[in-house]
Amino acid sequence: MGILAFVEDRPTPKAVYNWRVYTCAAIASFASCMIGYDSAFIGTTLALPSFTKEFNFAAMDPADLALTKANIVSVYQAGAFFGSFFAYASSYFLGRRKSLIIFATIFILGAGLMLGANGQRGLGLIIGGRVLAGIGVGGASNMVPIYISELAPPAVRGRLVGIYELGWQIGGLVGFWINYGLQETMAESHTQWLIPFAVQLIPAGLLLLGAFWIKESPRWLFIKGKRQQALANLCWIRNLPADDLYIVEELAAIDAQIEHERQHVGAGFWKPFAALKQRNVQWRFFLGGMLFLWQNGSGINAINYYSPTVFKSIGITGTSTGFLTTGIFGVVKTIVTIIWLLWLIDRLGRRKLLMIGATGGSLCMWFIGAYIKLSSSKAAKADGKLSSGGIAAIFFFYLWTAFYTPSWNGTPWVINSEMFSQNTRSLGQASAAANNWFWNFIISRFTPQMFLTMGYGVYFFFASLMLFSIPFVYFLIPETKSIPLERMDELFEIKPVPEAHGVMMTKLREEEEEFRSAAEGAGLTSMKAKNDEQAEYV
Repeated sequence: MGILAFVEDRPTPKAVYNWRVYTCAAIASFASCMIGYDSAFIGTTLALPSFTKEFNFAAMDPADLALTKANIVSVYQAGAFFGSFFAYASSYFLGRRKSLIIFATIFILGAGLMLGANGQRGLGLIIGGRVLAGIGVGGASNMVPIYISELAPPAVRGRLVGIYELGWQIGGLVGFWINYGLQETMAESHTQWLIPFAVQLIPAGLLLLGAFWIKESPRWLFIKGKRQQALANLCWIRNLPADDLYIVEELAAIDAQIEHERQHVGAGFWKPFAALKQRNVQWRFFLGGMLFLWQNGSGINAINYYSPTVFKSIGITGTSTGFLTTGIFGVVKTIVTIIWLLWLIDRLGRRKLLMIGATGGSLCMWFIGAYIKLSSSKAAKADGKLSSGGIAAIFFFYLWTAFYTPSWNGTPWVINSEMFSQNTRSLGQASAAANNWFWNFIISRFTPQMFLTMGYGVYFFFASLMLFSIPFVYFLIPETKSIPLERMDELFEIKPVPEAHGVMMTKLREEEEEFRSAAEGAGLTSMKAKNDEQAEYV
C-alpha cells in the first residue's frame, strides 16, 4: 500500500477525500500556528541581547531573573488553561466556527497589547498581553481538534487532525528561527525585539479571515436541531448528494448516536457535567488528562520555552550559535511531523507510536543527562568548540526530537479529539486542553529553577517519566484509528484493551455488510434515515 493509502471502516467514495475537508482543516489550523509560534519565539526572545538590555536583565540576580523569565512564559499557559474552559461555553452556545472567530480576536488584542511595552513602561504590557494571548490559544486548542475530527472521514481523521499539529510545527519553526535571523541581520534596537512579537498577528489574522469562510460542524448543527443546514454542510464537505448511500449511512449513525446520548446523558449545557457521574465517562476524562501529563513530562516544553538554557547546559555557547541550534531543532520537528501526518498516524496507529516514542526518547534523555554529569557540565572546550562527547549529546538531542515528534507531540491531541461521545466531546476536549495547559504551566513555571538546582538531574527526571508512560499506554489506551466517532463508546468497553481495535474493526465490517445488504433496493434516502430501523447496524 502507498504512503497515502487509506485504511477504511467501510467502502468510501473517492469524492469524500476532497479539497474542501482538507482546506477547512488547514484554515482552522492557523490556530495551531499561533500556538506553535508563541511557544517557540519567546525563549529566544528572552535571550535576545536587545531585549535583555531594554529590560535590564543584567542587573538582576540569577534567582530573580529566573523568576522573571518564568513569569513571562508561564502567564501564557495560565491564560490558556482558563481559555480551554471558556471555549466549552462558547462552543455549546455559538458553535465551533464562531468560537474560533472569538478566540482569534482575543489573541489579536493580546498580541497588540505586547507591542506597547518598552523599558520605561516595564514588562507589565507583555505579561498582560500574554495572558490574553493565552486565553485565545487555550480556546483555540479546545476548538480546532474537535472541529476537524467532526468534519473528517474516519480513514483520514488522524491525518486531518494531524494538520493541526503540522500548523503547530510550522509556527514553531518560524518562532525558532526568527531571532537567529534578526540577530544576524539587524542591529540591536527596540524594533529588533519588537518584530517577533508583531509576527504573532499574521497567523491570528489569517485564522480570523478564514473562519468567515469555513463551514460549521454538521454534527454540532444536528445536536442543535438545525437539520437542513447540517445536511447541506455535510453534503458540501463530503462532496456528495444527499441521497448517496454514504451520506445515508453517516446520517443514520449521527442520528443514532444523538438519540443514544439524549437517553443516557441528556441535552443541555449542564448535562455533560452530570454525565461525569458515570464511571465510563470519568475514565475517558482521566485518560485524556493523563496523556498530557506524560506529554509534558517528556520535557518538550522545557525545551520549547527555554531552548537557549537547554543547549547551554549541553555546552553550546554564544547567542547566535544557540539560536542556530534551536532553529535546527525546529527543522527536525517539522520534517518528522510531515512524515507522521502523511503515514504514521493513520497507518502505524496511535498506541504503537506512543510506546515507541517513549522508549526511544527516554534512552536519549538518559544519555544526555549522563554526559552532562560525567563531563561536570563542561561540555565545551576552552576554545568554545564542542568536545566529541558534546557532539554526541547534541546528536542524541536531535534523535530524541525524532522519537518524540511523531509520537507524543501530536498524538495525544488526535486521541482526545476522537475518543469522547458526541454530547461530552466539547467538555472532554476542554478538560484535555486544560490539562495540557496546566502541566505546560507547571513545566514552564519551574524549569529555570529546576536547571539551577537539579542540573543534569532534569534530564533523568524527564527520562523516567517517559518510561512510566509505556505501561500506561499499553494497558489503558485502546487503538482508535479508523473507528467512527459514533462507536467510541463501544470501543472503550472492549477488554482487554490491546485487542479492542481488532475486535471493533471486525464488528464494523460485519455490520457494514449487513447494512448494505438490507439497504439494497430499499430506496433509502437521507430524509428517512433517521427513522429507519437499519440505523442500528451503523
